[in-house]
Amino acid sequence: MDLVKVLVVDDSAFMRKFISDIINSDPQMIVIATARDGQDAFQKIERLKPDVVTLDIEMPIMDGMLTLEKIMNENPLPVIMLSSLSTDGAEHTIRALQLGAIDFIAKPSIQKTHDFAKISQDILKKIRIAAGTKNNLPNNNKILDYNPNFSFEYEEKVIDSQRNLNKLVLIGTSTGGPKALHQVLPQLPASLNAGILVVQHMPPGFTKSLAERLSSISQIRVKEAEDGEEILTGCAYIAPGDFHLNVLAKKSNQKDELLIKLNKEPPQGGLRPSVDQLLKSVADQFWSDIVCVIMTGMGQDGTAGLKYIKDKGAKVIAEHQSSCVVYGMPKAAIESGLVDEIVPLADISEVVIRMLQ
Repeated sequence: MDLVKVLVVDDSAFMRKFISDIINSDPQMIVIATARDGQDAFQKIERLKPDVVTLDIEMPIMDGMLTLEKIMNENPLPVIMLSSLSTDGAEHTIRALQLGAIDFIAKPSIQKTHDFAKISQDILKKIRIAAGTKNNLPNNNKILDYNPNFSFEYEEKVIDSQRNLNKLVLIGTSTGGPKALHQVLPQLPASLNAGILVVQHMPPGFTKSLAERLSSISQIRVKEAEDGEEILTGCAYIAPGDFHLNVLAKKSNQKDELLIKLNKEPPQGGLRPSVDQLLKSVADQFWSDIVCVIMTGMGQDGTAGLKYIKDKGAKVIAEHQSSCVVYGMPKAAIESGLVDEIVPLADISEVVIRMLQ
C-alpha cells in the first residue's frame, strides 16, 4: 500500500514539528514537506503533489482561508483545517468546510499537548479518512454556496409556538455533513410542517457557529439545541458537540409537547452525539410521523437506530453514493434493507417535503 503523503502548513515552527511527529509516527503516512504560509504551501503543492494537506487558518502573507480557496479552485486536494477554539476560529472553520475542506482538527494549545495520545488518534484518523476522499472531491466542490433567490441575514426567526408538532425530520451525518446541511436545510420552506433534529458529528465549540450560519441562509430557524427546550414546528435543532440529543414527551393542557434532553451518557461506537441514540429516543417518545435522512459520513452510525423508528412507520432516505464525500453511513443504512429511497444530495429536501405531505 502506498504511503499517504502529507503537507503540513502552519506558521508556528512548534506546531509544524508537533503535527509532523504525529503523522510520521504512523507507518502508513509520511510528511513530505512543511510550509509556513499559504504562498509557500502552494509552491510545494504544485511541486510535491501531496495526498492530504493540513492547513492552519491563521497565518501571515496568505492565510488558510485564501489558501483553501486557491487550492479548491486550481488544484483540488483533501484539506484538513487546524482551527482555534475561539468564536472567530469556529466561524472560519464552518466557512472552510463550506469552501471544500474535508474536515477540521481543533488546534491543541501548547499547554495541552500532553494529551498526545488523544490528539494523535484524532489527527491520524482524520488524515486517513481525508486520503480516502480524493476521488470524491468533485462531490465536495459541486456546490460551494446554495444561493436561493432570497437573501437572509442572521436573525432570531420568530416561530409560532402554538402549532402542534405532528411530524419530525431526523438527520444524521458526519464527514462532509456541514456542507451537505448547507444544501438541504436552506431548501426547506418556512411553512414546513415538522420539527427537525440534526446530529452532526463535531467537537464542542463549533455547532453553534454551524447553526447560526445555516439559520442566516435558511427560511426555517436553525439553532444549537438546548436542554429542556420545546421542539417547535419549522425549527431545526443541531446537537451540541459532545452531547447526546434525546427527546422527552410531555403532556400539557393545550397540546402534546416534545422536549430536548441533552446528556453525557457514554459515547456510542466512540461517538457523542450519536445518531443511533437520537433515533431510539424518538422511537420511544414521539407519537406521530417521522422522516429520517442519513447523509455522508464515515462508519455506520444511524443504522442500528433505524429499526426502532421503522417499527413506528418512519420513512427513511439515504444519500446516494454519487454525491457523498464519504459513503460510509448511507451505505450501511442501505445494506440494512431499511431505506425507502436513495437520493442525491441536491434532491433530498424535495423528497423530505414530499414524504411529509
